[in-house]
Amino acid sequence: MLNLKKILYPTDFSENSLAALPYAVGLVQQNHAVLHCIHVVDVRHEQYLTSEYRVPLEVPHVPKDKLLRTARVRLDRFITKSLSGTDKVISKVVSGEPFVEIIHYAKDQEIDLIVLGTHGRSALASMLLGSVAEKVVSKAPCPVLTVRHPEHKFEMPCI
Repeated sequence: MLNLKKILYPTDFSENSLAALPYAVGLVQQNHAVLHCIHVVDVRHEQYLTSEYRVPLEVPHVPKDKLLRTARVRLDRFITKSLSGTDKVISKVVSGEPFVEIIHYAKDQEIDLIVLGTHGRSALASMLLGSVAEKVVSKAPCPVLTVRHPEHKFEMPCI
């Protein structure tokens, strides 16, 4: 019998991550578990890494502390709106590379299951860009349930 006491739901507030929310909430309720909800502020946009040199991008700079405060407000609103019926919710906002921070959190908090949405990219886009979900699945310290948005078109991989 599975003993799920801590379930992690990472969100970027996209439709794709929202597709995983009913699964996370259902599993939390079914198992009387605690829902851990994390949002990672991806600050990698500030620099572009080419070879050994860091090249700044032409994007307006927003101080990291302001990004974190804004994300915290957004996550609190999300929890109030979308998780008001869920008894035990622990939330956290961190900055860094999303898949790395999700894995660190899961390990540090001894999470039993991660539930996250996928972006449903084509095989080529996934190969070129990578996917947070793919990286979490391959490196997580616990099982991972990925949920594809129901409106994403299925693309048969080329063989």
